[in-house]
Amino acid sequence: MPSPPPTSPAAAAAGYFEFRSAEHVPETHEWPGLHDHPSVDAVAVAGRDDAVPVVDLGGGDPAAVARALARAAEEWGAFLLVGHGVPAGVAARMEEQIARLFALPAADKDRAGRRPGEMNGYGRPPYALRFSRLMWSEGYTFATATIRDEFRRVWLDGGNDYLRFCEVMEEHHREMMALGKRLVDVFFRALGLTDEQIAAGETEREIRETLTATMHLNLYPKCPEPERAIGLAAHTDSGFFTLIMQSPVPGLQLLRRDPERWVTVPAPPGAFAVVLGDLFQLLTNGRFRSAFHRAVVNGDRDRISVPYFLGPPGNMEVAPLAAAVPPGRKPAFRPVTWPEYMRVKGKASGLDASALAMLQVPEEGGEGGVVPPKN
Repeated sequence: MPSPPPTSPAAAAAGYFEFRSAEHVPETHEWPGLHDHPSVDAVAVAGRDDAVPVVDLGGGDPAAVARALARAAEEWGAFLLVGHGVPAGVAARMEEQIARLFALPAADKDRAGRRPGEMNGYGRPPYALRFSRLMWSEGYTFATATIRDEFRRVWLDGGNDYLRFCEVMEEHHREMMALGKRLVDVFFRALGLTDEQIAAGETEREIRETLTATMHLNLYPKCPEPERAIGLAAHTDSGFFTLIMQSPVPGLQLLRRDPERWVTVPAPPGAFAVVLGDLFQLLTNGRFRSAFHRAVVNGDRDRISVPYFLGPPGNMEVAPLAAAVPPGRKPAFRPVTWPEYMRVKGKASGLDASALAMLQVPEEGGEGGVVPPKN
């Protein structure tokens, strides 16, 4: 899929854009190539199944849940998660607070503007600086360990609004981290490990116990010309996996191949979208693959989403798990830390998992290689 050209100085310096008053999509926010592949709804039709997989975490037999998750991870790299046990009120409170944050005056949000070279703050995510065009969205990225310090940049004097906002963010973080740790064990079962092996495995325990999290709050305002704008450019996530809370306005799309098409992920109330990242593809030796995805905008309604990114600590070397490497074969990828991988990805062309090819271990006598992705 063609990408817009690299960043221009004018685009990089662009400040806050007043989406609400826009009657047309300006040239700065117009994206070429959006319709190179058709967009389709998530349905099963003759000869092609575009129904996004649904994994019911509370679906009874743990072995059946693991099998369903394995199929989704192998064939899609993404799925909808239900039966997770997170109270419905958590999402409702998140939507309310996020809408309130982005409704603040521009000057209040700009106080928390992301500084050059930093990951956290209000504004364009760092990877977006690679593009000359701007996305139809507002965003705020923060580390879950620094919520209260981070949002004092917005609410300088603290107060009830600040405290309520932070309490809701912290509640969401607690629920998502607990869910993420549960899901890690289901992924291990999906690779064929028994509960006893998971409990005894030093690497498996380290992965679960040292998960790190980053949250990104997204507002995709309704757009007067949604066919000309993009909310989030197509990319793969870099970490292990992402839990996405989304308002009941579909917008997340997954790329499917043969033929290439964008499948719109439904947004049923209470479901989380789960998107696998590049380091999880590496961890599973290519068996579970990362998903190329994007977010489109709506002409009638705002959309809110909250990606909760889970990955390893920066000093952990991620290597294929022994359970994911077939007997008699060697791992398909060399070990890498997350910061090292981000440097590799920064040198790769595009924003997809092509960076993983730079980490592949050369085959010897047909003994290595990546498990080919299914579709």
